[in-house]
Amino acid sequence: MVNAFSYYGMVLFTTVLFQSHDECHGGLFSNGTTLSECQPLTQKDYLDLLCATLAEFPGLIITVFIIEWLGRKRTMAVEFAVFSIFTYLLYFCLDRFTVTTFIFIARAFISGAFQCAYVYTPEVYPTTLRAVGLGASSGMARVGAILTPFVAQVASERSLALPIGIYGTAALCGLIAAISLPIETKGRQMTDNH
Repeated sequence: MVNAFSYYGMVLFTTVLFQSHDECHGGLFSNGTTLSECQPLTQKDYLDLLCATLAEFPGLIITVFIIEWLGRKRTMAVEFAVFSIFTYLLYFCLDRFTVTTFIFIARAFISGAFQCAYVYTPEVYPTTLRAVGLGASSGMARVGAILTPFVAQVASERSLALPIGIYGTAALCGLIAAISLPIETKGRQMTDNH
């Protein structure tokens, strides 16, 4: 749930940041409109969104290299931690390039954590329950994806700091959940029965 909530939330929140009038969070200067009014994206916005989206490639590559070294649980925990740190750093007054860089890093690591969960989940269940376990996990991820627009788009109308705090804290909860998982599947054979 935290993976989908944070991943899709950062995707939606990036556009909100770029459309905002808050220059401290990557927004453009105010032209008299409010945040709730529809404001078109500029060419620079699209280029920065493209750069942030390309973060998924290095995120997946990093995950491929560290998942067998650290194990699944620790890899997810590290990736949640890095996402949380770079999300919290968005609280500070930063220039547009720095905001885009922090979003790039955050998205790279939350994307990696998402993929790590998809590696871990089938490995932890025996064959007889594998589809049910993966389906239940996918269902919970959808709950996170359903909730995240309310934070990224609705709560941001009140304050841009609110979604930053919620996503950073959610990732910390994900870190604790990943560390608390009872089974590490690194090097473990997949079982056919309980």
